[in-house]
Amino acid sequence: MRSLSRIDNSLIGRWWLTVDRWTLGCIGVLIGFGYVLMLAASPAVAARIGASRDMFILKQVIFLAIAGAIVMAVSMLPPKGVRRLSLAGCLIAIAATALTLVHGIEIKGARRWIALPMMSVQPSEFLKPCFAVVTAWLLTERRRLRLFPGMAIAFAVFGVILMLLQSQPDIGMLTVITLVFMAQLFIDGLNLFFVGVGCSAMVSAFIGAYFAFPHVRSRVERFLHPNVGDHYQIDTALQAFGNGGLLGRGPGEGRVKDLLPDAHADFVFAVAGEEFGLLVCLFIIGVFCFIVIRTLLKLLAEDDPFIVLASCGLVTGFGLQAFVNMGSTLHLIPTKGMTLPFISYGGSSALSVALTIGMVLALTRRRPRVRVLQGRGRHVSLHQGRAA
Repeated sequence: MRSLSRIDNSLIGRWWLTVDRWTLGCIGVLIGFGYVLMLAASPAVAARIGASRDMFILKQVIFLAIAGAIVMAVSMLPPKGVRRLSLAGCLIAIAATALTLVHGIEIKGARRWIALPMMSVQPSEFLKPCFAVVTAWLLTERRRLRLFPGMAIAFAVFGVILMLLQSQPDIGMLTVITLVFMAQLFIDGLNLFFVGVGCSAMVSAFIGAYFAFPHVRSRVERFLHPNVGDHYQIDTALQAFGNGGLLGRGPGEGRVKDLLPDAHADFVFAVAGEEFGLLVCLFIIGVFCFIVIRTLLKLLAEDDPFIVLASCGLVTGFGLQAFVNMGSTLHLIPTKGMTLPFISYGGSSALSVALTIGMVLALTRRRPRVRVLQGRGRHVSLHQGRAA
């Protein structure tokens, strides 16, 4: 396949030659786990709400198929195409997130979704990848054009996003976007004094959220004081991991999916632990870690600051989302309703994560570098240090 792709000058052939196939393969593995765990977890959830047994399965099959197509299509874009897509996506996502405050669906006291004919969309999911790339472009342009106020615009856009997410409220999403933004500022070379100021401001914001939002206070108190409040979901999830042991009880043999209302979404990792065991859970964690670490290592040899900042922001958001889901399920952090990328049920999440990974693959593709041989004036095209 590799030798054939070198003589194939089609769009697909060039894409296959230059894309990071290891990361692409890992995404395929996660999508495969998503199918398997949806077959295991969703029928019980559907039966509990009186829906068709295959409703969640069929929807997720469609979502993951579209997600796979998005990963492939977006990964074919050049860096300029990724930048333009992110700018348009960020503007649309901000407008749609603002629309949720007026015409959004209220679920559990929060307005985060817009109802469409076949599904509900959470626009803030698409803010994560698009804002990360837009921030990278603004910070890069600030260095290229001395009078361009890239930093000021980035903070202004972040301020708008902060107000919108706080109004929904969606503190978990705001936390992830804030951490990604701070990571990009740090990589860009922000003075350590201002990094400290930013960390202090974030801690102050968390304290303010604790006192301002009852649901945030309830989750933090239940995390800090295990004997206070309702711990049914966490206790049930932890019990599922214990029941699964090293190798699991077997596909379809778990009981946590019959007990937790969000077993197919926020607690799908507990289903994996009970039915497939500790070894499979460690393998899933390893796949996520591999994607993040491999992307960061590839960026060590990258000399384009836009690609470095954008890719770091994208993969940081991807890794944080996975950590929040698994950490909540294992009671390592306060509970937060956030999906496990490509594995949990959810249309908006699957599509936004696909957009994220598609952008990462597009930005980290191998591209020819043109150099001029001194004294001869000839142009030589090199592919990552090798002849193209």
